Amino acid sequence: MDWSSDPNWKKKSRDKRKLFKKFLERADEAKLIRQLPSLHEEAFATINCLDCANCCKNHSPTFKTPDIKRISKFLGLKETELIEKYLRLDEDNDFVVKQSPCAFLNTDNTCRIYDVRPSDCARYPYTDEDVFIKRKQLTLTNSGVCPAVFSILEKLSG
Repeated sequence: MDWSSDPNWKKKSRDKRKLFKKFLERADEAKLIRQLPSLHEEAFATINCLDCANCCKNHSPTFKTPDIKRISKFLGLKETELIEKYLRLDEDNDFVVKQSPCAFLNTDNTCRIYDVRPSDCARYPYTDEDVFIKRKQLTLTNSGVCPAVFSILEKLSG
């Protein structure tokens, strides 16, 4: 099912949060990690990120030094200008976007810096890697932001 087209998927995710948490705590990590690539492919065969862009509207990636160098070059800005204009330090002393939604998000949900986007953005929602199981709280949070995460947890938890 394409959860991004279901207007109630966020509510369903909230309702199933305890179930998802219990599942993630008890899951066989190795078995789950082996299942993720095919579930990721299956989810993104029906879910189009441009339909919601919730990640860009609700989260900020961490901008690492290589990201800042690459993006500032792409935008024709000095690194300090990029930081001053778009970024701030968070409580963990990481660079994140100053505003939500992300300043690089276009009105059609495309990304102005897509080809040079931060590594966090390129990897999000981590549904095809071990972060999905190793960072359980992040996965639970993402299940209410990204329909693909919800869809995968829905399939895994039965």
